[in-house]
Amino acid sequence: MKLSIIILNYKQLGMVKNCLKSINKLSLPFEFETIVVDNNSNDESVKYLKENYFNIKLIESGKNLGFSGGNNLGINVSVGEYALVINPDIILNNEALISLVKYMDENENVGMSGPKLLNPDGSLQYSCSRFPDWKLPFFRRSFLRNSVAGKEWNNDYFMKDWDHESNKKVDWLFGACILVRKNILDKVGLLDDRFFMYVEDLDWSRRFWQNGYEVWYIAEAKVIHYHHRDSAEGVGIFGLFKKSGRVHLVSWLKYYFKYKGKLT
Repeated sequence: MKLSIIILNYKQLGMVKNCLKSINKLSLPFEFETIVVDNNSNDESVKYLKENYFNIKLIESGKNLGFSGGNNLGINVSVGEYALVINPDIILNNEALISLVKYMDENENVGMSGPKLLNPDGSLQYSCSRFPDWKLPFFRRSFLRNSVAGKEWNNDYFMKDWDHESNKKVDWLFGACILVRKNILDKVGLLDDRFFMYVEDLDWSRRFWQNGYEVWYIAEAKVIHYHHRDSAEGVGIFGLFKKSGRVHLVSWLKYYFKYKGKLT
């Protein structure tokens, strides 16, 4: 089998339904499977999926394992040559998947690739970045992001000096939709489950690079992402008045100490 599509659900049944509808419309020139991991939603998700989708593998985590732990369950039961890890707010299409798989097939040095993410209105989402330095929590999570220095830092971080209209080797890809080559995961490792939420995609991309595999942004592959970045909202020095902001900061600190401050 060529491709395993892995969707992690946590109380987002409506989004999962739309995502699965887009998958059911696919007509690909290769065999694929769909895996939904329910991260202990404790709602109607599991019941609905069991009753309405007999063509998927449904994995119940038993407890909320976070982004890394939940997706690792899906990767571990997948049988495809490639694993496509996607958020439930992604809408897939034939052209994007064919482009991603074709690029990986033709470039064995590439371990991870990701599509161009678009808002529902067709505008660009910045989904690849340069590796951050220690300034990230200050210029992303505090009032300093609106300063001149903060705006300059963010423009560089999100690679806004490039039009995102061509395929490009990048430092790291956001985890909303990423394709990985499974036969190298014994070397690279799975997602690091010490990161419950946030930073796991940055860490994973970094480990692909460290093990000699390139990470690529594939502009010709375009998918819709109904994105709401909760962690970037809020007020206060680090946005700590929101739980998601606090979780993000904790993940960043874990990342910082994992690499002993060597961030690039």
